[in-house]
Amino acid sequence: MTRLGDLPDNAIRVLIADDQALLRGSLRVLVDTEPGLTTTSEAATGAEAVRLVRRDPPDVVLMDVRMPEMDGIEATRLICDSPETANVKVLILTMFDLDEYVYAALRAGASGFLLKDTPPGELLAAIRLLAAGDALLAPAVTRRLIAEFARRPEPSRLLSPTLDGVTAREREVLTLIARGLSNTEIAGRLFLGVATVKTHVNHLLGKLAARDRAQLVIAAYESGLVTAAAPPFGG
Repeated sequence: MTRLGDLPDNAIRVLIADDQALLRGSLRVLVDTEPGLTTTSEAATGAEAVRLVRRDPPDVVLMDVRMPEMDGIEATRLICDSPETANVKVLILTMFDLDEYVYAALRAGASGFLLKDTPPGELLAAIRLLAAGDALLAPAVTRRLIAEFARRPEPSRLLSPTLDGVTAREREVLTLIARGLSNTEIAGRLFLGVATVKTHVNHLLGKLAARDRAQLVIAAYESGLVTAAAPPFGG
């Protein structure tokens, strides 16, 4: 097992929150044996996770949904809403591939969502992705979000005032983000350079006060810019 003293100063720090001790232990071994990663602590309840994050903020929290005392969704909301811990990234891990969990988790501020049967390599890659400031929003998750919005009342056709400062080009980029396209795919669709797309994404994050790409998707639908029934931009 990797010892803390052997880790570089920039090692990604991970907190594991799950009510099953065996799973917590397995995840800790997985993280601690991966170069450049280390666990800071373990939590058996959502409330304990919030306390530990506030005491010693990690870079990433692996958060279970169903936990006693406080579920992972509420714990995520408290962590992401607090200015002291707003930079902590939350990766939701659950056995249940349910639409309401995906929507509620991302709405609470989570930056990613994975099932517990995800291969270890993909989980480790997801931790690194979130720590780097990206969001883990796979096409399957995007499809579930679209399905969730399809079940909700049709939003107003008037765009939310939060989009008032968004340029026409940024709205095009936001529309494609909401359809699950990567920066490279957006660049190809709009005939732009990838660096230019990244700049537009960064502007959108700032203008919409979004933590990451996942929240940009939600903003696109909740503003009415994109609807579940609409085809992807450009046909």
